Amino acid sequence: MLRKNIRRTLVSGFLSLAVALVSTGAPATAAPAAAAATIQNDVFWKDTSGNPIYSQGGGVLKVGSTYYWYGAKYNGAVSYYNNPGGGKNGDVSLSAITIYSSTDLANWKFEGNALTGSDLGGGWVGRIGVARNPNTGKYVLVSQLGGGLVFATSSTPNGKFTKAGTQSSIGGVSTGMSGDQSVFTDDDGKAYLVYSNKSGRSHLYVSALRASDFLQVEAAKNVYNSSAGGREGNIMFKYGGTYYFCSSDLHGWNASHTYCISAKNIMGPYSGEFVLQGTDADFSHVTQTGLAFTVTGSQGSFVMFGGDRWSDFAGNGIGYNQWLPVTFNGSTPVFHSLSQWTVDAVAGTWAVGRGNNYVLNPGAEADRVAQNDLAGWTTTGGAVNSNKQGGHTGRWAFAQSSSSAYNASRYQNISLPNGTYTLSAWVKSSGGQKKATIYAKNFGGSDLSTSISQALGSWTKVSVSGITVTNGSIQVGVSSDANAGNWVNIDDFSLVQNG
Repeated sequence: MLRKNIRRTLVSGFLSLAVALVSTGAPATAAPAAAAATIQNDVFWKDTSGNPIYSQGGGVLKVGSTYYWYGAKYNGAVSYYNNPGGGKNGDVSLSAITIYSSTDLANWKFEGNALTGSDLGGGWVGRIGVARNPNTGKYVLVSQLGGGLVFATSSTPNGKFTKAGTQSSIGGVSTGMSGDQSVFTDDDGKAYLVYSNKSGRSHLYVSALRASDFLQVEAAKNVYNSSAGGREGNIMFKYGGTYYFCSSDLHGWNASHTYCISAKNIMGPYSGEFVLQGTDADFSHVTQTGLAFTVTGSQGSFVMFGGDRWSDFAGNGIGYNQWLPVTFNGSTPVFHSLSQWTVDAVAGTWAVGRGNNYVLNPGAEADRVAQNDLAGWTTTGGAVNSNKQGGHTGRWAFAQSSSSAYNASRYQNISLPNGTYTLSAWVKSSGGQKKATIYAKNFGGSDLSTSISQALGSWTKVSVSGITVTNGSIQVGVSSDANAGNWVNIDDFSLVQNG
């Protein structure tokens, strides 16, 4: 799973973050500007009326100074929101394609439904994008529908859309039709469908939407073929004159590294595939590639990465949409995994939030399968370390257990700003260990910890407070010196700066 460079990535991650922030005019240590709005990930988002935002597998279109966000409201999403403890479900039936609007990218107003499930007549609906056709002046919605595509139009970006046609095949595609897709609008107003083939999904394609009205997908240009498995969740962004075509593993409703290819011409030739820097330690903040667009303002620009968590269909925690900034080191894109950050859409700048959780893969949700070595973490003691289904939130938790006496630890080295922090985690424990702790060390002061060697039969939050970081780094983790049969389960680590 490409973990060879995890520790190097973790150590250098904040340094890259700080450099990127300075380059966008928002130093990591500076307080956010008054115009900045807060994006809080790892929660269910609500609109400006206090209702849940239901928008999955969609896209964003900017019209003037307003961003319009289109996505699917699945009936299973509503069920999961109302009872996340009940676990994932398979209800992918469509309630509606929703429209939300925002000028600050954090506060979203519900504009209404573009289309309802009954408008489309049933079948799978998803991977929705909208572009404005410069010839007709119409806003054109493109979505998967069953085994093909559906097109709908509206005279306004926030109006009711009218079904305008379907398409059952795309010329030049190995299996005749698109797999996961998104709509990309270039600087010149031309629009494209970016996608993989429907079955196998190892071929990546770019197709122009028919210039006259955007109501047809033109023949495909095969721009890349993956030799390492299928690619889905296909998105595109453009920065500095370079096109970046990014995708996820063929994991279904699960988190993934983000894989990219790049080119100076949208039709290629494209580079070899590379992993988007910053996405391997927690598999793109426990998401799959979902949408991307560039935020450009008076002081800087960056790319907004919208990751689909699909918690309703994967059960991997709280929240459907996780939005993260992507900056550039020269021509190399860098993903910043943050639970909280601020954005100034007018200035085109962003900063890390004071409430950010600096632990990556804090709930063991990234890996999706049972194993011992988990993304973002290092272990000692061997296979007594594992992940275990039945977490405090989501499907998974960290575990240490053995039928023999053992000494083990699981830890993460983190680079972060100096300051005072609190470390917390949710724990269950058999009790009886010689010593078992949640700990913090290597931060420039004396080691700190809290004991978890007592019996804890239900999930209990434990904390280590007053951690004063003076050297820009810290190691946090769990350690057990245990007797045969002793065990601990740990979930939802959090390391947050005080104040």
